[in-house]
Amino acid sequence: MELLSLELVHYYARQNNIPAAAAIEAIGFRVGRQLAERYTANRARLAEPLEVIKFICKEFWAAVFRKQVDNLRTNHRGTFVLKDAAFRWLSKMSVDPPPPGVPPGVSPPVGELARDYLVLPCALIRGALVHLGVEATVSADASNLPACDFTINIKSRS
Repeated sequence: MELLSLELVHYYARQNNIPAAAAIEAIGFRVGRQLAERYTANRARLAEPLEVIKFICKEFWAAVFRKQVDNLRTNHRGTFVLKDAAFRWLSKMSVDPPPPGVPPGVSPPVGELARDYLVLPCALIRGALVHLGVEATVSADASNLPACDFTINIKSRS
């Protein structure tokens, strides 16, 4: 999956007529839905959003990213932050220090460099959530590589 993610970003970055993020988002969303369907086929329906988030943190994360989430935080108003202290898909990414003579801060921030590589995992999570009946937005912050925080904002049911 790590290599697939890298190759998707590189492939779509070379396609001039296709927005890379949109194409990768669509692929990830579809795959996330299918994976959630597979992983929940033999279990009772998860009724509450908190149960769904716990399933994502433990079982879905372990199956897709090969470990559980390191920390889960919530504000109890529909926002959850999943912290992965060593996100595998970013573990090989590094930021070289600026060359001599280039002032610090001229190169893009670390989180910006990782942004394209986080579209797929965010889409996988969002697809799984939709399959489990939870409409949400998912964003990621990787400003402290290889740690990554995924923020899930559940859309209110009105």
